[in-house]
Amino acid sequence: MLEVVGGGNVSDHEDMFVPVLDENELNEGSMKLVNIEGTPVLLVKVLGEIFAIDNRCPHMGCGFSGGSLDGDVIICPCHDWRFNLKTGEYEEMPDMTLVKYEWKIKAGKICVKVEDEEEW
Repeated sequence: MLEVVGGGNVSDHEDMFVPVLDENELNEGSMKLVNIEGTPVLLVKVLGEIFAIDNRCPHMGCGFSGGSLDGDVIICPCHDWRFNLKTGEYEEMPDMTLVKYEWKIKAGKICVKVEDEEEW
């Protein structure tokens, strides 16, 4: 069964976008961790933009949800690795990138598609 913050069910949406959170629950400069079919997805809102990324740092799998934000950069709590949310790149090694997920807003809810992981 699907476990999410904000409710939702995959079978309700043929397009595979899962409603996970009311749009007004994600404030500027904040992060919200949701779980979609066992996949930890971190929603981040910075500079008026929403980002949906895998909560696991590509370096060693630490959870970004325990980290911090510095403008459009997310900082991993384990080793202070800094990833640009817009480009997905690790600042020191641009070949290492975040996993991002497609998202859209539908009927006031942030909906995320996790079936196909995409790298920047």
